[in-house]
Amino acid sequence: MTVMTATARKRWLRAGKWAAWLLAVLIVLPVAVAATALRVGYAGTAAPEATTRGRDALWLGHAWVDGRRDASDLAALRRRIGGTGIRDLYVHAGPLEHDGTLRPARRAYPRARWLIAAVHRELPEVRVHAWLGDRLVYEPGERGGLRLADAGAREAIVASARQVLADGFAGVHLDVEPLHSDNPDYLRLLDRLVPAVHARGGVFSVAVHQIDPLPRLHTVSNAVTGHRKWISQRFFGQVARRVDQIALMSYDTALPTEGLYGGYVAQQTRLALEATPEGTDLLMGLPFFHTDDMGHHASAETVRAAVRGIRLGLTREDLGRKRFGTALYVDFAAREEDWSAYGSGWGQRKAS
Repeated sequence: MTVMTATARKRWLRAGKWAAWLLAVLIVLPVAVAATALRVGYAGTAAPEATTRGRDALWLGHAWVDGRRDASDLAALRRRIGGTGIRDLYVHAGPLEHDGTLRPARRAYPRARWLIAAVHRELPEVRVHAWLGDRLVYEPGERGGLRLADAGAREAIVASARQVLADGFAGVHLDVEPLHSDNPDYLRLLDRLVPAVHARGGVFSVAVHQIDPLPRLHTVSNAVTGHRKWISQRFFGQVARRVDQIALMSYDTALPTEGLYGGYVAQQTRLALEATPEGTDLLMGLPFFHTDDMGHHASAETVRAAVRGIRLGLTREDLGRKRFGTALYVDFAAREEDWSAYGSGWGQRKAS
């Protein structure tokens, strides 16, 4: 057994301190650089014309089609969104069963026909889409979700889309999560869904995850935490080229301050604009909810910060983009302050 001398112990302690310092630098420095970049991204002035193009959307809960909402609620909604840029309503009509099927209309959405007719009457320029979705599963034997690798499930989803269009919805809005980047089965599903929806005169839209803020971050995140929060910009573009509308869910970022969150949204807007073709509506998500947990800090992820970030990103990347808007999530959790920030910052149509 070797006894370490006092000099040797000092050397080891000194080496340990240097190693700890180096490790701290390697961890803290990239975080500090990224935070600084986001704060810089939130600075500046957005162009006055970076406002609604009249292509915004609102997610509505299931209460609108199961009988819990009535004519008085619709009147309030009309007053709320009248004069704004909201053109599309994504109404929760699912969820899909884990095999891709949808319950019959009388069970899944018994009041849908009333809602569609009432919206056509009261808000004739607004379209009502069926919001369908489910949790995705990937591992063999994993239960409790939809497996896109199953060709039968994909065909069942196509049949479900045809069902909601036959029942009067103007479009199909698909939101399946968690969506792994570069998932070929998802693209195969879109390649079947889109022509089926278009054949019936419908509009097809999707909600997708955020884009890698750093190259291949989705791969690193999955390797370290097992969580796939982001998708690659390339995959985002592959999806965007297939659909009529793509809504980027630019919330649940875990960022702790408005400045960081707004800068992040500005970056996401730029990345999404780069990847989305001119013929597709790009919608950036607005957080109309106030959950407080590890992934979402309501004091940071405000509508005010998101709107400012979106306007800055649009100003810097493609101010002239016409097929661009915001998507408001979600009606039943929204507060007056959310509507006010949307209307004053982005969504209020200018008098002609």
